[in-house]
Amino acid sequence: MDIIQAISLALLQGLTEFLPISSSAHLILLPVILGWEDQGLAFDVAVHVGTLTAVVAYYRKDLLTIIAAWFGSFTGKGASDDSRLAWYVVLGTIPVGLAGLSMPHSLEESLRSPLVIATSTIVFAMLLWASEKFAKERRTVVTLFDALLVGVFQAIALIPGTSRAGITITAGLFSGLQREQAARFSFLLSIPVIALAGMLKAFELFKSDIEVMWAFMAIGAAVSCVVAYLTIGWFLKLLNRIGMIPFVWYRLALGIVLFVVFIR
Repeated sequence: MDIIQAISLALLQGLTEFLPISSSAHLILLPVILGWEDQGLAFDVAVHVGTLTAVVAYYRKDLLTIIAAWFGSFTGKGASDDSRLAWYVVLGTIPVGLAGLSMPHSLEESLRSPLVIATSTIVFAMLLWASEKFAKERRTVVTLFDALLVGVFQAIALIPGTSRAGITITAGLFSGLQREQAARFSFLLSIPVIALAGMLKAFELFKSDIEVMWAFMAIGAAVSCVVAYLTIGWFLKLLNRIGMIPFVWYRLALGIVLFVVFIR
């Protein structure tokens, strides 16, 4: 790895982690297209730390309120929308955690195929389109049903090309949440998911004999953090103005290009 590759991958991770276009697909495809060697486990950990820091920083006030309400529910203050939201984030994380732990490593490797990515990119683009076209946006408060539905859909995002942000926002829209609330719940759900994924990768890194290039890791974490933080704010503003359709068209175009390039 060199400095150009490190910055390019960190920029890509920061930009795509919270957009409905699949960060894992882009991180897999860019080295393939440019003929780079795999960036390695250590760098994956670093850029995940960066995006986790970004979403925690962006929602820091919300998180403090939610955590305070959650602890308050144990001390006689009673349940509130914020304390329930804390439980819903935990509940929504369980399906993807169980699916990730039970997935065989061989299956995980086979799913990293460009053709799998192309297929899931197109299939879930159509699902995203359907949610934009037919979903009725009504509610601003997350319910138990929302948490269960979004949590189950989030587990599907283990398939590269699906997009964790895309599939969870899609599920939120189908369940009746308004766009901004569906995106907010999706981003809050990303905190435990990214943290757990990062810890798992860090554990694998600790057990391995991989040489850690600390300078590149620091660059990757910093760049992905700044870009992800800016992307969250930009995406939320854009979401209310133009909706999800531009991302649908991007996914369809990307999927078609992948099929053309990799089917020979």
